[in-house]
Amino acid sequence: MTALRTVTVDGSPVHVLESGTGPAVLMLHGSGPGTTGSGAWATTAQALGTSWHLVAPDQAGFGRTPIPADSRGGLRLWTEQAAGLMDALGVEHYAVVGHSMGGAVALALAAARPQQVTRVVAVSTMGAPGAPLSAELDAVWAAAADPLGARDMLSRLVLDQALVTESAVAARAAAMRAGAAAFASLFPPPRARWADDLTLSARTLAGIRAPVLLVHGAEDRVTPLETAALPLLEHLADVRLYVLGRCGHVPALEHPQDFRRLLSCFLGRERGP
Repeated sequence: MTALRTVTVDGSPVHVLESGTGPAVLMLHGSGPGTTGSGAWATTAQALGTSWHLVAPDQAGFGRTPIPADSRGGLRLWTEQAAGLMDALGVEHYAVVGHSMGGAVALALAAARPQQVTRVVAVSTMGAPGAPLSAELDAVWAAAADPLGARDMLSRLVLDQALVTESAVAARAAAMRAGAAAFASLFPPPRARWADDLTLSARTLAGIRAPVLLVHGAEDRVTPLETAALPLLEHLADVRLYVLGRCGHVPALEHPQDFRRLLSCFLGRERGP
Protein backbone atom coordinates (compact mmCIF):
# COMPACT_ATOMS: atom_id res chain seq x y z
CA MET A 1 0.00 0.00 0.00
CA THR A 2 1.11 3.53 -0.79
CA ALA A 3 -0.14 6.36 1.39
CA LEU A 4 0.23 10.12 1.58
CA ARG A 5 -0.01 11.62 5.05
CA THR A 6 1.18 14.45 7.24
CA VAL A 7 3.45 13.82 10.23
CA THR A 8 4.16 16.45 12.88
CA VAL A 9 7.88 16.92 13.48
CA ASP A 10 8.97 19.37 16.19
CA GLY A 11 5.59 21.08 15.96
CA SER A 12 5.69 21.52 12.18
CA PRO A 13 3.85 19.45 9.54
CA VAL A 14 5.83 17.25 7.13
CA HIS A 15 4.05 15.75 4.11
CA VAL A 16 5.15 12.16 3.47
CA LEU A 17 4.74 9.41 0.88
CA GLU A 18 4.99 5.96 2.47
CA SER A 19 4.92 2.53 0.90
CA GLY A 20 5.77 -1.08 1.68
CA THR A 21 6.95 -2.92 4.76
CA GLY A 22 10.29 -4.26 5.86
CA PRO A 23 13.62 -2.49 6.39
CA ALA A 24 13.09 1.27 6.37
CA VAL A 25 14.52 3.51 3.65
CA LEU A 26 14.28 7.29 3.89
CA MET A 27 14.26 8.89 0.42
CA LEU A 28 15.24 12.56 0.15
CA HIS A 29 14.60 14.64 -2.97
CA GLY A 30 16.78 17.33 -4.53
CA SER A 31 16.49 21.10 -4.58
CA GLY A 32 15.00 22.00 -7.96
CA PRO A 33 11.91 24.23 -7.83
CA GLY A 34 8.74 22.16 -7.90
CA THR A 35 10.44 19.07 -6.51
CA THR A 36 8.51 16.92 -4.03
CA GLY A 37 9.08 13.60 -2.32
CA SER A 38 6.37 11.85 -4.28
CA GLY A 39 7.38 13.50 -7.55
CA ALA A 40 10.98 12.44 -7.16
CA TRP A 41 10.49 8.93 -5.83
CA ALA A 42 6.98 7.55 -6.51
CA THR A 43 8.00 5.70 -9.67
CA THR A 44 11.07 4.20 -8.02
CA ALA A 45 9.05 3.24 -4.95
CA GLN A 46 6.42 1.54 -7.08
CA ALA A 47 9.03 -0.40 -9.04
CA LEU A 48 10.84 -1.53 -5.89
CA GLY A 49 7.60 -3.08 -4.67
CA THR A 50 6.72 -3.75 -1.04
CA SER A 51 10.03 -5.24 0.16
CA TRP A 52 11.05 -2.07 2.00
CA HIS A 53 9.27 0.50 4.11
CA LEU A 54 9.93 3.55 1.93
CA VAL A 55 9.49 7.03 3.41
CA ALA A 56 9.69 9.99 0.98
CA PRO A 57 8.98 13.37 2.60
CA ASP A 58 8.57 16.80 1.11
CA GLN A 59 11.47 18.55 2.81
CA ALA A 60 10.86 21.95 4.38
CA GLY A 61 10.11 24.57 1.74
CA PHE A 62 9.09 22.00 -0.88
CA GLY A 63 5.69 20.59 -1.80
CA ARG A 64 3.27 20.66 1.09
CA THR A 65 5.87 20.97 3.88
CA PRO A 66 6.28 24.56 5.07
CA ILE A 67 9.43 26.12 6.39
CA PRO A 68 9.08 26.40 10.19
CA ALA A 69 8.44 29.95 11.32
CA ASP A 70 11.74 30.16 13.21
CA SER A 71 13.91 28.92 10.35
CA ARG A 72 15.13 29.92 6.89
CA GLY A 73 15.88 26.40 5.73
CA GLY A 74 19.24 24.95 4.90
CA LEU A 75 21.22 21.81 5.62
CA ARG A 76 20.83 21.90 9.39
CA LEU A 77 17.04 22.20 9.23
CA TRP A 78 16.65 19.50 6.58
CA THR A 79 18.93 17.14 8.49
CA GLU A 80 17.19 17.68 11.82
CA GLN A 81 13.77 17.39 10.21
CA ALA A 82 14.70 14.10 8.51
CA ALA A 83 15.95 12.67 11.80
CA GLY A 84 12.87 13.93 13.63
CA LEU A 85 10.56 12.42 11.02
CA MET A 86 12.01 8.94 11.45
CA ASP A 87 11.84 9.37 15.23
CA ALA A 88 8.17 10.39 14.93
CA LEU A 89 7.50 7.31 12.81
CA GLY A 90 9.12 5.11 15.46
CA VAL A 91 11.84 3.86 13.10
CA GLU A 92 15.06 3.03 14.94
CA HIS A 93 17.27 1.95 12.04
CA TYR A 94 17.08 2.97 8.41
CA ALA A 95 18.97 3.45 5.17
CA VAL A 96 18.91 6.83 3.43
CA VAL A 97 18.73 7.54 -0.29
CA GLY A 98 19.28 11.16 -1.28
CA HIS A 99 19.38 12.94 -4.63
CA SER A 100 21.52 16.06 -5.15
CA MET A 101 20.68 18.31 -2.17
CA GLY A 102 19.10 15.24 -0.60
CA GLY A 103 22.41 13.43 -0.91
CA ALA A 104 24.10 16.09 1.20
CA VAL A 105 21.30 15.76 3.75
CA ALA A 106 21.68 11.97 3.71
CA LEU A 107 25.40 12.21 4.41
CA ALA A 108 24.86 14.80 7.15
CA LEU A 109 22.20 12.58 8.70
CA ALA A 110 24.55 9.58 8.66
CA ALA A 111 27.12 11.68 10.50
CA ALA A 112 24.59 12.98 13.02
CA ARG A 113 22.83 9.67 13.64
CA PRO A 114 25.47 6.94 13.35
CA GLN A 115 23.44 4.50 15.46
CA GLN A 116 20.34 4.86 13.29
CA VAL A 117 21.59 5.20 9.69
CA THR A 118 22.66 1.83 8.31
CA ARG A 119 23.44 2.68 4.67
CA VAL A 120 23.57 5.73 2.43
CA VAL A 121 22.93 6.02 -1.31
CA ALA A 122 23.95 9.51 -2.46
CA VAL A 123 22.80 10.17 -6.04
CA SER A 124 24.23 13.06 -8.09
CA THR A 125 25.09 14.35 -4.67
CA MET A 126 26.11 17.68 -3.28
CA GLY A 127 28.13 17.88 -0.08
CA ALA A 128 31.77 17.55 -1.17
CA PRO A 129 34.12 20.01 0.57
CA GLY A 130 34.96 22.94 -1.66
CA ALA A 131 32.53 22.00 -4.42
CA PRO A 132 31.63 25.21 -6.28
CA LEU A 133 28.17 26.29 -7.37
CA SER A 134 27.94 25.22 -11.00
CA ALA A 135 26.43 27.53 -13.59
CA GLU A 136 23.80 24.86 -14.26
CA LEU A 137 22.71 24.60 -10.62
CA ASP A 138 22.62 28.39 -10.39
CA ALA A 139 20.26 28.41 -13.39
CA VAL A 140 18.12 25.61 -11.95
CA TRP A 141 17.64 27.50 -8.68
CA ALA A 142 16.80 30.66 -10.66
CA ALA A 143 14.26 29.02 -13.01
CA ALA A 144 11.05 30.98 -13.46
CA ALA A 145 7.82 29.32 -12.32
CA ASP A 146 6.30 29.08 -15.80
CA PRO A 147 6.46 26.65 -18.74
CA LEU A 148 9.56 28.29 -20.23
CA GLY A 149 11.34 28.12 -16.89
CA ALA A 150 10.28 24.53 -16.34
CA ARG A 151 11.46 23.50 -19.80
CA ASP A 152 14.81 25.23 -19.35
CA MET A 153 15.33 23.63 -15.95
CA LEU A 154 14.42 20.11 -17.09
CA SER A 155 16.69 20.45 -20.14
CA ARG A 156 19.61 21.13 -17.81
CA LEU A 157 18.85 18.15 -15.59
CA VAL A 158 18.88 15.39 -18.22
CA LEU A 159 21.19 14.47 -21.07
CA ASP A 160 18.54 13.00 -23.38
CA GLN A 161 16.28 15.90 -24.36
CA ALA A 162 13.58 13.47 -25.48
CA LEU A 163 12.79 13.14 -21.78
CA VAL A 164 11.72 16.79 -21.67
CA THR A 165 8.17 16.05 -22.82
CA GLU A 166 5.22 18.43 -22.94
CA SER A 167 3.55 16.56 -20.10
CA ALA A 168 6.70 16.69 -17.97
CA VAL A 169 7.05 20.43 -18.59
CA ALA A 170 3.40 21.10 -17.77
CA ALA A 171 3.54 19.05 -14.56
CA ARG A 172 6.73 20.70 -13.36
CA ALA A 173 5.49 24.21 -14.22
CA ALA A 174 2.35 23.59 -12.16
CA ALA A 175 4.41 22.30 -9.22
CA MET A 176 6.76 25.29 -9.50
CA ARG A 177 3.86 27.75 -9.40
CA ALA A 178 2.35 26.03 -6.37
CA GLY A 179 5.59 26.25 -4.40
CA ALA A 180 6.98 29.51 -5.76
CA ALA A 181 6.57 31.60 -2.62
CA ALA A 182 8.32 29.14 -0.31
CA PHE A 183 11.05 28.30 -2.81
CA ALA A 184 11.90 31.97 -3.36
CA SER A 185 13.09 32.19 0.23
CA LEU A 186 15.43 29.17 0.00
CA PHE A 187 18.07 30.12 -2.57
CA PRO A 188 17.97 33.88 -3.30
CA PRO A 189 21.03 35.39 -5.02
CA PRO A 190 23.94 35.43 -4.55
CA ARG A 191 23.53 31.66 -4.59
CA ALA A 192 27.07 30.42 -3.97
CA ARG A 193 26.40 30.76 -0.22
CA TRP A 194 23.63 28.17 -0.41
CA ALA A 195 25.91 25.70 -2.19
CA ASP A 196 28.45 26.35 0.57
CA ASP A 197 25.76 25.63 3.17
CA LEU A 198 25.23 22.22 1.58
CA THR A 199 28.88 21.19 1.81
CA LEU A 200 30.14 18.98 4.61
CA SER A 201 33.49 19.32 6.30
CA ALA A 202 36.20 16.72 5.82
CA ARG A 203 35.92 15.92 9.52
CA THR A 204 32.18 15.30 9.28
CA LEU A 205 32.57 13.04 6.25
CA ALA A 206 35.41 11.10 7.86
CA GLY A 207 33.15 10.36 10.80
CA ILE A 208 30.52 8.56 8.70
CA ARG A 209 30.70 4.85 9.38
CA ALA A 210 27.72 3.63 7.37
CA PRO A 211 28.54 2.10 3.97
CA VAL A 212 27.99 4.68 1.22
CA LEU A 213 27.10 4.10 -2.43
CA LEU A 214 27.64 7.08 -4.73
CA VAL A 215 25.66 6.98 -7.99
CA HIS A 216 26.53 9.62 -10.57
CA GLY A 217 25.95 10.44 -14.20
CA ALA A 218 29.09 10.90 -16.29
CA GLU A 219 27.46 13.84 -18.10
CA ASP A 220 26.02 15.54 -15.01
CA ARG A 221 26.43 19.31 -15.49
CA VAL A 222 24.53 20.33 -12.36
CA THR A 223 26.78 18.51 -9.89
CA PRO A 224 29.72 17.48 -12.08
CA LEU A 225 31.36 14.15 -11.34
CA GLU A 226 34.80 15.73 -10.96
CA THR A 227 33.82 18.22 -8.25
CA ALA A 228 30.88 16.45 -6.59
CA ALA A 229 31.48 12.70 -6.37
CA LEU A 230 35.18 12.06 -6.92
CA PRO A 231 36.34 14.22 -3.96
CA LEU A 232 34.07 12.25 -1.63
CA LEU A 233 36.12 9.10 -2.31
CA GLU A 234 38.97 10.71 -0.37
CA HIS A 235 36.87 11.46 2.70
CA LEU A 236 34.46 8.55 3.28
CA ALA A 237 35.67 5.49 5.17
CA ASP A 238 33.42 2.91 3.45
CA VAL A 239 32.49 4.08 -0.05
CA ARG A 240 31.95 2.85 -3.58
CA LEU A 241 31.12 4.84 -6.73
CA TYR A 242 28.99 3.76 -9.70
CA VAL A 243 29.14 6.00 -12.76
CA LEU A 244 26.45 5.80 -15.44
CA GLY A 245 27.54 6.75 -18.93
CA ARG A 246 25.27 8.89 -21.11
CA CYS A 247 23.52 10.15 -18.00
CA GLY A 248 22.93 13.63 -16.63
CA HIS A 249 21.75 14.68 -13.18
CA VAL A 250 18.76 12.34 -12.71
CA PRO A 251 19.78 8.65 -12.91
CA ALA A 252 16.41 7.51 -11.54
CA LEU A 253 14.73 9.03 -14.62
CA GLU A 254 17.44 8.57 -17.22
CA HIS A 255 18.48 4.98 -16.41
CA PRO A 256 15.61 3.69 -14.24
CA GLN A 257 16.33 -0.03 -14.54
CA ASP A 258 20.02 0.32 -13.74
CA PHE A 259 19.22 2.68 -10.89
CA ARG A 260 16.66 0.35 -9.33
CA ARG A 261 19.03 -2.60 -9.68
CA LEU A 262 21.75 -0.66 -7.87
CA LEU A 263 19.36 0.24 -5.06
CA SER A 264 18.02 -3.29 -4.73
CA CYS A 265 21.51 -4.79 -4.59
CA PHE A 266 22.96 -2.31 -2.13
CA LEU A 267 19.91 -2.04 0.13
CA GLY A 268 19.28 -5.78 -0.10
CA ARG A 269 22.40 -6.39 1.93
CA GLU A 270 20.33 -5.15 4.87
CA ARG A 271 18.75 -8.60 4.90
CA GLY A 272 21.98 -10.47 5.27
CA PRO A 273 23.30 -11.90 8.53
